[in-house]
Amino acid sequence: MRVQYLGPALPEFLPQSIELDANLLSPMRYLVEVHDEAGVEGDVIEGDLLVVDESRPIQHDDLVIVQSEDALRVFRCHRMGGRLLLIPTVRPSESVFASAAECRGVVVHRARLAIS
Repeated sequence: MRVQYLGPALPEFLPQSIELDANLLSPMRYLVEVHDEAGVEGDVIEGDLLVVDESRPIQHDDLVIVQSEDALRVFRCHRMGGRLLLIPTVRPSESVFASAAECRGVVVHRARLAIS
């Protein structure tokens, strides 16, 4: 699923409707918003704000951000030996192998807008 880069994980880049624990904010992290193609069902849905850590090592079953040819995208990552299998999070289809260098960070937090 596609995500939109919002900026570094610093207070001035947070949408007004979102509050995050100060421990999540760091110049080594950045914020992305989940695109509407995610839909409204599942672990990550349209409009979610994701905090991504560029320095965190990738572990089995992490959500990772990958730069594809046209956009930043979220994948579920499975470690297979020294390789990473990237599994699409929306309508899982064809998985692809990647190296850690192709990943732009690990999702460390998800914030969902409260609907009133």
